[in-house]
This record gives sequence, C-alpha cells and structure tokens, in this order.
Amino acid sequence: MIALTNKVAIVTGASSGIGRATAKLFAEEGAKVVVAARRQAQLDALVDEIEDAGGTAVALAGDVRDEAYAKALVEVAIGKFGGLDIAFNNVAAVGQMGSISELSLEGWRETLDTNLTSAFLGAKYQVPAMVERGSGSLIFTSTFVGHTVGMPGMTSYAASKAGLIGLTQVLAAEYGPKGVRVNALVPGGTDTPSATFKTPESRAFVESLHALKRVAEPEEIARAALFLASDAASFTTGSALFADGGVSITRT
Repeated sequence: MIALTNKVAIVTGASSGIGRATAKLFAEEGAKVVVAARRQAQLDALVDEIEDAGGTAVALAGDVRDEAYAKALVEVAIGKFGGLDIAFNNVAAVGQMGSISELSLEGWRETLDTNLTSAFLGAKYQVPAMVERGSGSLIFTSTFVGHTVGMPGMTSYAASKAGLIGLTQVLAAEYGPKGVRVNALVPGGTDTPSATFKTPESRAFVESLHALKRVAEPEEIARAALFLASDAASFTTGSALFADGGVSITRT
C-alpha cells in the first residue's frame, strides 16, 4: 500500500541527512513534495532524483528563519499541488557549543532562531492550510538532548529542541478539534553531515550511548517520520515519538 497517495508535503532541511531521506521516502510513498533548504543546487539534484524515480517534487531555496520564506513554501504547495497535508519541519543546527559562561548571546539567538523560531514560523502558515483541507500532520524534529538527556556544552541546542516539545503539545491541543495532528520526532544519534561525531573515537563513544550500540541511518529516521505523516498514526498527536536507538534509557 502506498501510504501518502494524493498527499502534499513540505520537508525542510531537505538538502541532506534526515530531510533528504524523508523527502525521497515521502515521494516514493505517493506524496507531492516541496523540498526546502538554503542550498539550491542540492535541492535541484534531489528533485531530479525524485522525478527520475517516478515521483513529484519542487524545490524552493531559502532561510527558514525568514517569515516570508515560511509563507512562500505554503504558497508553493498550494499553487503547485492544490493544498498542504503534511509538513516535516526538520531544519536543525547544533550551534555554538561550550559552557554557559562562554556562550554568546548571538550564538544563543542564532540556535534558537534556527531550531525553534523557524518551527513557529513554519507552523504559522502550515496549520491554516491544513485546517483548510480539514486534516493534516505537522511534525517537528526534536532530540533526546534536553528532553531525556543533558549533554554538557549544548545549552542552546537543548533549550531550542526542548521548546519544540512544548510547541508540539500546545498545537496538538489547539488544532486537534480541526483534524490537525501535531507530533515531535525524537531521533537518536544519526549518521548525517551535521553529526557531532567527527572522529572514529567520537563516533564510537556516541554509538556506545545507545542500547543498539550504533547510530541510525537517515532512512531509519525517515521511516519514523513516515509513520507520523501517514494515516497509520491517525490517533497519534501531541506525542514525542522516540526513534533513538534506546539512548534515552541506556545507562551502560
């Protein structure tokens, strides 16, 4: 069964990693996909790949911290494909790291703007379009950092990602009566270009934190996003769905 036939989806952070894998999977499952990121060339290559595989996609490059861009993405979804059913707000940045005494106000604001304010801006325009359709699935990529685990040196990242859980819960309660489901996806360590493990030693350490003793491939997290996007999750809203390899419960 094709899970997303006749659905229209926006995927941000689609130029690489989890976003790229999810955009491809959504298209394979029948969705028409608007792919978003800052890098036009990578988005164009992704659209070509999706279309070569028989899918449908369009790219719009921009900065998710820009309200005009958030609005434009929804306008593209409506203008090109007739509406919006799914939004995977996936953009994330680790941002400036270090102890709180070393963290600059500029670094703090940049991380919160990228991870949390961008999600607010996306939802501001995505939710009304879903309400217009009578249903929808809004997904935010959070993390175990700041939710179940405190990682030293990641103050702004943890705060921004924890904020997404609160945003998820309020929007789920507010728009559930209008048929819109809102959930947060909580990945564990994932092998992406933005991953914090840059050496074999750091990767081995991160892997050891997980119950499965490895990190995820982006496609594994994409499948969890597909569940939340699809009717298989029709009674799932306001949740923080763990796809974290057991990092949140492991103490070995």
